[in-house]
Amino acid sequence: RNTWVFIQSTSQNVLFSYKPQTCWGRQLPPYFLLLQCDSKENFLFHRRSDVLMMTPWFAPIVWEGTYNSEILNEQFRRRNVTVGLTVFAIKKYTVFLNKFLETAETYFMVGHRVNYYIFTDRPEEVPKVPLKEGRNVVVLQVQNYPRWQEISMRRMELINSFSQQRFINEVSYLVCVDVDMRFNDQVGVEILSNLFGTLHPHFYAAERQSFTYERRPASQAYVPRDEGDFYYAGGFFGGTVMEVYKLTKKCHEAMMVDKAKGIEAIWQDESYLNKYFVYYKPTKILSPEYLWDDDLGRPEILKKIRFLALPKNHAAIRNK
Repeated sequence: RNTWVFIQSTSQNVLFSYKPQTCWGRQLPPYFLLLQCDSKENFLFHRRSDVLMMTPWFAPIVWEGTYNSEILNEQFRRRNVTVGLTVFAIKKYTVFLNKFLETAETYFMVGHRVNYYIFTDRPEEVPKVPLKEGRNVVVLQVQNYPRWQEISMRRMELINSFSQQRFINEVSYLVCVDVDMRFNDQVGVEILSNLFGTLHPHFYAAERQSFTYERRPASQAYVPRDEGDFYYAGGFFGGTVMEVYKLTKKCHEAMMVDKAKGIEAIWQDESYLNKYFVYYKPTKILSPEYLWDDDLGRPEILKKIRFLALPKNHAAIRNK
């Protein structure tokens, strides 16, 4: 009696039964249900009726109100997980690092170990932000490029290279985000899965015909008009180190093929990311709560805004 059964909609899809000093698991279909096995209690579902909560391939879509953070935190603490957070602060983009790191310390993976991997050409401009125990800033010096589009494209190459050389030995998961942002609310282990992407804030409610995929058949990023499920943001994706390695390898190789033909995809690395997700489905999808721009207002379905774009003058920062 009073045994708790938890079926969690993650890539592991594991059933846990908690008894005194007992925990066991086995494979189950992906649902999200918390059940107390007591005749006096009713089922307690974590669900919302106003948003899409699962993809056709049974990958959960993470919104506020669709998960239990206490149970998830305990699960990942038992696994002793370390999370790597990668950002690129090239040229004047170093001005965003202080706000980024300060808010990450407040809201990102609270209570878990984190390595902040900062790719920059100006290591002397990386701020000294106070960090909690088990959290580290790792500065990775890289070269810059004349055009911001080239910098954007090189991200896949560098993440791929360091995943193989370093990240695989230091962290369990990688979260790859843009630096010109601030954390605005809790972003925790609910995002973690083998491979995850984030719904683009401009297209989360749009039809496929509106998606700005690369439409030129000559490009390696090309997506036919009758294919594709969602449009994903290039500024927030991740997964296990091995899955991110495979994603970035595939995207970088496709970029190099296009570059040899003088082709640059319409949205640079984001275009190749979307092509990848068409054919290699993410095991979890994050709602626009995890990447938002206040220029779009605050729709009622967004109960929380977790990661928010900072106002900026692109012309004053890019290529400087």
